[in-house]
Amino acid sequence: MRVITGSAKGIKLKTPEGMLTRPTAERVKEALFSAIQFDLPGGAVLDLFAGTGQLGIEALSRGASRAVFVDARQEACELVKENLRRTGLLAQGTVIRADYLAFLERCKEQFSLVLLDPPYAEIFLENALKKISEIDILRKDAIIVTERPLGKELSGDFPNFERSRDYKYGKIAVTFFRFRGSGKGA
Repeated sequence: MRVITGSAKGIKLKTPEGMLTRPTAERVKEALFSAIQFDLPGGAVLDLFAGTGQLGIEALSRGASRAVFVDARQEACELVKENLRRTGLLAQGTVIRADYLAFLERCKEQFSLVLLDPPYAEIFLENALKKISEIDILRKDAIIVTERPLGKELSGDFPNFERSRDYKYGKIAVTFFRFRGSGKGA
């Protein structure tokens, strides 16, 4: 697993041992960033189910100003910090160990890009989208990227989100949303 392009291009990221973290496949990561490359905001990024941190790190490498990495597991948080050090992006990243809903409840920061790649067997994705639609953490025209297993539909209504694109990569489905609410900033 490596950074695809930008300031940290080619740097190999440390991957976890065991099966508790499922990193996004490199071809899926490349495809999802290619899909938003011309819309990629330069503001703050939220990598909510950080795992290795590779998605947020890719966004930083491509010009995001800063990234917040959230994961409930201490081992994952340490792995994200190590990968930020490897890429020279540690100063631009904040790593927070917290439950995703608890983090969202208290979050006051505004984000231009939100990356949601939760554990597949859970309903974390729907819960996160619902909570994000209820709170004020998105800048106007923010992009939300979701990853889930192919066949798992996104159920629920997410006010102020416009479903913009759906892609399939092997057994993975990626959906992009645009925030069309009244977020702060332009």
